[in-house]
Amino acid sequence: MAVDHIRYDILAQEALRGLVRKVLSETARHGLPGDHHFYISFQTTAPGVKISPRLREQYPETITVVMQHQFWDLKVGEDLFEVGMSFGGIPERLVVPFEAITAFADPSVQFALQFETLTGESEETASAPQSDRPRPPVRHPERPAAAAQPVEPAATPSGDEAMDTPEPASDEAPSAEVVRLDRFRKK
Repeated sequence: MAVDHIRYDILAQEALRGLVRKVLSETARHGLPGDHHFYISFQTTAPGVKISPRLREQYPETITVVMQHQFWDLKVGEDLFEVGMSFGGIPERLVVPFEAITAFADPSVQFALQFETLTGESEETASAPQSDRPRPPVRHPERPAAAAQPVEPAATPSGDEAMDTPEPASDEAPSAEVVRLDRFRKK
């Protein structure tokens, strides 16, 4: 089998992260349309992730947040996004590089993406044929840590306004088709 010197797998991941950036940029500008809402899972230990020590202790590896009912000040940059959310009634500011995202889903339309962690692989692994490369375990979105939905741009939660985030009605992850890059690779 030929060696993929172009690294289509990495290019496809970058393009899909660009899709997430575009969706979040539109949400920052116009809010969430209709019933759309997002489950975003990310690695809490990834370079550039900024969360409070309290959240890092509670979620030492990954966290899944839901942008639906309570979020504010969503700002989207080229490489990361920032958002304010409430966790257990305590307002927090999250800074998340797009490279840290492991899954993105919009259950309202049965859409989901799952990202492989490609950083840190050795040169030997990177040059190995695709079929010989070890694959990371399939990650399923865990129970969301927080639910969020846009508030008026001028509003910021304080005191009694910062409410506890409602838990999802079910422990089950949203039913959505996960688009895996393996589907498009020649085997």
